[in-house]
Amino acid sequence: MTQRTSFPPVFWVANCIEVLERFAYYGIYFGFGIYLTQLGYSRDQLGIIQSLFLLVSYTVPIVSGTMADKYGFKRVLIVSYLAYLPSILLMLATESFTGIATTMLLIAFAAGMFKPLISATVRAVTDGTNKTLGFGIFYAMVNVGGTVGPLVAGKLRAISWHYAFIASGAAIVVMLLVTVFFYREPEREREPKGLGEKLAEIGTVLSDVKFTVFLVLLGFFFWLPFWSFFNLCALYVDASVDTAQLYESIRGVLGSGVANFLSHADENGVRHILGETISHTGWIIIVFQLFVSRTAERFRAMPTFYAGLAIAAAGFVVLGNASSGSAAIVFLGIFLFAVGEMIASPRIQEYITWMAPKEKAGLYMGANFLSTAIGGLTSGLYTSLYGRYDSGGHPGYVWYTLAAHMILGIVVLAVFTRVAGEFEERSS
Repeated sequence: MTQRTSFPPVFWVANCIEVLERFAYYGIYFGFGIYLTQLGYSRDQLGIIQSLFLLVSYTVPIVSGTMADKYGFKRVLIVSYLAYLPSILLMLATESFTGIATTMLLIAFAAGMFKPLISATVRAVTDGTNKTLGFGIFYAMVNVGGTVGPLVAGKLRAISWHYAFIASGAAIVVMLLVTVFFYREPEREREPKGLGEKLAEIGTVLSDVKFTVFLVLLGFFFWLPFWSFFNLCALYVDASVDTAQLYESIRGVLGSGVANFLSHADENGVRHILGETISHTGWIIIVFQLFVSRTAERFRAMPTFYAGLAIAAAGFVVLGNASSGSAAIVFLGIFLFAVGEMIASPRIQEYITWMAPKEKAGLYMGANFLSTAIGGLTSGLYTSLYGRYDSGGHPGYVWYTLAAHMILGIVVLAVFTRVAGEFEERSS
């Protein structure tokens, strides 16, 4: 058995940075719908900001990745922090819709600059003996930050939203210090191609009509409902689920200490669970991803992907029932969605990577931004729809609609692959 290469210090530094960035990013993103609603803005206005936020977050990495190849990871990391920190601090200074929207787009831009750099660092310092473990650690760190960020931000915003924003800003300051003093540029072969050449190559990939149609369908039928979950779940739990009943359910199982940490007391002393503290999938992924991935790898890609969509759709149905039935079933809904995510998301991205020639795998994944961007840009429509259902007294209906949307996606994608044929997965 080949001995595994040890990870260099920059690997661990990069993963620490990733935890801090996800702490800051998700600390703001998961609670943002609650924040804007408390300021009195409509769900339509919230949906606009969410759509633009996700669009910018997932298109800027194309540019920042190319910049990092040319100027170095460390320099671009520092530039991203210098864009990130003032953007977060602006949240302390404005409550106008235009000001908040502008601030969130600046945060999305900074996050987009940062996004590809840590995964690229991990790729640069791993080899065939340790890459699976290396990316497994990286993925775990993403979810650690994505779990702790909303927990801490939720607890702080119960005191003051300013404290939550300051916590995110403090994480960026720590990232800057860690990068300046401890991050060492990894040795790698520099990419000589500029942004124009990269975009031209992606354009060549997208000239494959079958592949492009496939990406568009993924955007509308996977990424759109996927992002809608993250846009809506915290707000839905906070506003449409009996959070006092939810507190009692958690207290009965996990005890008063945990329940108190996840909650706040209203003016009458009744404790309510904070929506963003439970409305994410990070901790579920940390615990179950390895088992789910090991199970899913035994089956063909597209049927496995459809199974993931179906399980996520079942999670949506359960979430819809949480507003009118037992509040505690919200945990089952989130768990089912998380299982669907763990099956579908890695599997479809692996599928896209392996349908490409080996030397073009990165290029195909770069083109994959099209489907992610389509889903992000259109996801705000469901935030607006939630507002309409909520006004009519049926907030849970948005989840039933999302479930139908995902089931329709299974049908559409199955018909597409039946008519156009599945893509051939390459063995090497």
